[in-house]
Amino acid sequence: MSRPPDRSWAASAPGPAGPGRAQPGTPGGRGTRRRPTLQYRTAQVTIAVAAVAVLVAGVVLLGLVRSAADSDARRTLGALADAAADASDRPGRLAPSRTRAQLTALKVDFAFVTRQGAALGGPPDGLAARALTPAEAAAVVGGQSLSLTRDIGGTRALVEARPAGRGGLVLAQPLSEAAPLHLAVLRIGLALLIGLSVAAAAGIVLARLLARPLRRAAEAAHALAGGARDVRVPPEGPAEVAEVADSLNTLSTALTTSEGRQREFLLSVSHELRTPLTAITGFAESLADGVTTGEDVRPVGQTVLGEARRLDRLVSDLLDLARLGAQDFRIDRQPVDLTALVASAADVWRARCDAVGVAFHAELPPRPLVTVTDPTRVRQVLDGLAENALRVTPAGAPVVLALYAAPGAAVLQVRDGGPGLTTEDCAVAFERSVLYERYRGVRQVGTGVGLALVHGLTTRLGGTAAAGRAAEGGACFTVRLPLVAGRASAELTVPLRTLSGGATEAVRPGR
Repeated sequence: MSRPPDRSWAASAPGPAGPGRAQPGTPGGRGTRRRPTLQYRTAQVTIAVAAVAVLVAGVVLLGLVRSAADSDARRTLGALADAAADASDRPGRLAPSRTRAQLTALKVDFAFVTRQGAALGGPPDGLAARALTPAEAAAVVGGQSLSLTRDIGGTRALVEARPAGRGGLVLAQPLSEAAPLHLAVLRIGLALLIGLSVAAAAGIVLARLLARPLRRAAEAAHALAGGARDVRVPPEGPAEVAEVADSLNTLSTALTTSEGRQREFLLSVSHELRTPLTAITGFAESLADGVTTGEDVRPVGQTVLGEARRLDRLVSDLLDLARLGAQDFRIDRQPVDLTALVASAADVWRARCDAVGVAFHAELPPRPLVTVTDPTRVRQVLDGLAENALRVTPAGAPVVLALYAAPGAAVLQVRDGGPGLTTEDCAVAFERSVLYERYRGVRQVGTGVGLALVHGLTTRLGGTAAAGRAAEGGACFTVRLPLVAGRASAELTVPLRTLSGGATEAVRPGR
């Protein structure tokens, strides 16, 4: 299978982003809802947060500036009132002339009041003439100073009143003239607008920096889905985003390894299928052409039958191995006496070993060993291990089928006196086709999936499988199945009856 050319995702530049940009892998035709991009949303949220912060800051600053301006204007007006009152030489007259000039420049209205509340020295309809009530005017003439903020004819004004001579001096200044805010508001607004612009620009840059590695990761994922396996994404950005890139790189490596194993497995299976098919085809052609006749037909038929059975076994193993990963793989759990089950299997394999001159031994416990499991699958595991042992064991060497109890588990063992396994072999014994490829042409091998099937079945039954060296000199395969503990075990005990040859069988109700 040809591979696409190498892709350098580090050099790819991100495309424009916006609320209307279609996501990779989604149709962009009419009627398709397009989701806003992460870059657009990040920038939108950043600008919105900055705008709210600017608005709150503006309101707070405007209040602070207004308060500070009012306080400063009141201090200024109070100082002018003190100076003007001290300089007045007689009631109704403001001296010196420079004080009058200052009041005029600041648009401050003034008036003198008497003990009777009459206003002198200023326009009778001015703010100062109308600023005090008669009681307040009398208090000022009596020597009390007043600092007020008052609405005078609809005008908000600052009022400062001081005793002066035998009367009182009143100064009034509109707040709009005392604390003009338009210039301050303009400057504050300009500063906040600049801050908002900087925040918006920073948000857009941040959004691009966050979205760019994610967009590259998405492009790499779509490339992986399209069949590319040489995809690498440079880890960049925050830790979480970089972790996405690392995960994609790991996934790419895992896919490459997995597909390589699948390819090798298909090649080995194809080789295994081709060998019996070639034999069947050749003998079938000889029968069809009439080349094989008479007494030769029987051995040819036996050969064809043997090769067909070999094909059937290979196909069955492959199907079982494929079904192991399915959720609906059937496990029929029921109380099972493993002693009886192993004894039954021992009868079968004793006969097969005797037929080829291999010494067979069975090591069984003296009492029933009961658990809840699937007896068919356990027997399938035993048969797979026994067939694997018989295949590699020479005549005269032993094959041992053993069962014994361990704390919380029933231990099944199949040992042989064959060539055995190395330490490296034991580590990969249950990986599909590894030992098959390693020893093909060196010793007798099976289909390449038998031990993988044993491991898968044992795992689905809740047990474990391990490979090691046997005391008989060959390989030892050990399967551990969980036992039903305590009282439940006693309740599930099944009575046995003795069969010919010393084997035992569980007595089922109704038999």
